[in-house]
Amino acid sequence: MSHRIVSLIASATEIVAALGYQDQLVGRSHECDYPSNVVELPVCSEPRIDVSGTSLEIDVAVKNAVREALSVYAVFKDQLEKLEPTVIITQTQCEVCAVNLKDVQAAVCEFVDSNPEIVACEPMQLDDVWKDIEKVAVALDDPQAAAQLNSRLKERLREIRARNVDRPATPTIACVEWLEPLMIAGNWVPELVEIAGGKAIMAEVGKHSPYQRWEELAELDPDVIAVMPCGFDIERTAEELDLLLNRPEWNDLKAVRNGRVYLTDGNQYFNRPGPRVVESAEILEEILHEEGETHHGTGWLRLNEVTPCQSR
Repeated sequence: MSHRIVSLIASATEIVAALGYQDQLVGRSHECDYPSNVVELPVCSEPRIDVSGTSLEIDVAVKNAVREALSVYAVFKDQLEKLEPTVIITQTQCEVCAVNLKDVQAAVCEFVDSNPEIVACEPMQLDDVWKDIEKVAVALDDPQAAAQLNSRLKERLREIRARNVDRPATPTIACVEWLEPLMIAGNWVPELVEIAGGKAIMAEVGKHSPYQRWEELAELDPDVIAVMPCGFDIERTAEELDLLLNRPEWNDLKAVRNGRVYLTDGNQYFNRPGPRVVESAEILEEILHEEGETHHGTGWLRLNEVTPCQSR
């Protein structure tokens, strides 16, 4: 059966492609950029806030929007109706991460000629990622595709776990999801850390990423620090390194003294609960154990590999 799919969240676009239905995508969000040729599709959303500001400026803008009950993202209602989708995929996990369900429902209720099915993903932990893949596949009338994809992804994660389960040491890691204010990655990231043979600090599986105090980070003093700001690639993160380097606690941290600080591509990997959670686990495996560099340069860089001209 043929569908006309609009995905309004990057991870769902990757799910659709991995299920074998990329050719039925007719529209995307402003953030959807993988697989690379999806950027040719019409864009159906945009942020209402200025995302070019500093971490603190973005955080303040988002909080102000939420406080005033405003949506962080705008949905292009006319574009959606023109595309005549049969399936629209959105999310309910986080109002500040992507277009949310209520905005899509508000847009669709004004449609004149179509009545698309709305699929809302809600990934809080890895099990929810598998459920979301199933949910999307059901909407596409192909549940078997989800069974096959999930089987492959879970097997790859089992292989990663098996490589690391008997290591003599379990390094601790702080996965920094936002720089100012400080946030530590929760949800599915602590599970990926555990699969990769590490122990995540200051966050819990299945719970939203919490704001944290630098004093607590210094007290726990992790072996490794992975910086993965939501929506930032490595280059964008490097622009704000001063937010780390100028902290009074920074130079005393064990991970800093031992050269175990890494910048990762949070936008492409850790912030996208879709098929590339496997690659995210592989990145963690490489930086936790300093073995293998398959994703070096694309998924992660050592802090000392970032040239001064990349930071402010």
